[in-house]
Amino acid sequence: MIRGLLGGLAALMLVAAGVFWWQGRAQTAFGGEASSLPVAEAAEAEPEDLPSADVDGMMGAAPPEATGIGRETRRFNLVDKDRDNRISRTEMLSGRARDFRKLDKDGNNLLTFDEWAHTTVDKFKGADGNADLFLTREEFAATRPKERPKPKPKCACK
Repeated sequence: MIRGLLGGLAALMLVAAGVFWWQGRAQTAFGGEASSLPVAEAAEAEPEDLPSADVDGMMGAAPPEATGIGRETRRFNLVDKDRDNRISRTEMLSGRARDFRKLDKDGNNLLTFDEWAHTTVDKFKGADGNADLFLTREEFAATRPKERPKPKPKCACK
């Protein structure tokens, strides 16, 4: 176990060293080579020729603005389809309308109890073998949920 951890740590260190080497060889942001003065010229350069550290009046690029998108904002945006920062009744109920249409078997936009409980009604009809509208113990036993298959045992091979 310790050999595995040490190997993983060594691999991470090699990857980090590679990234730093690669970044060091990267070109500047403007597409040109990184500028460097030869050592001999740097010693002979006049102080006026050296770059100034005076940054008065200079302004760098503004950092990007952070977005405050949290869980509730994402949830709101999922429902707000027209992006007007308001959720209408139609937008709120649109997801439920699809489910309602699935339940409304006869398509009359009215949901009867039998339509609402269609899975239970269908299960009852399927279990009631003699169609007497009553379930015997044997018929009721047929409505039991199917058992999930047991997971296969893990291989104990070495």
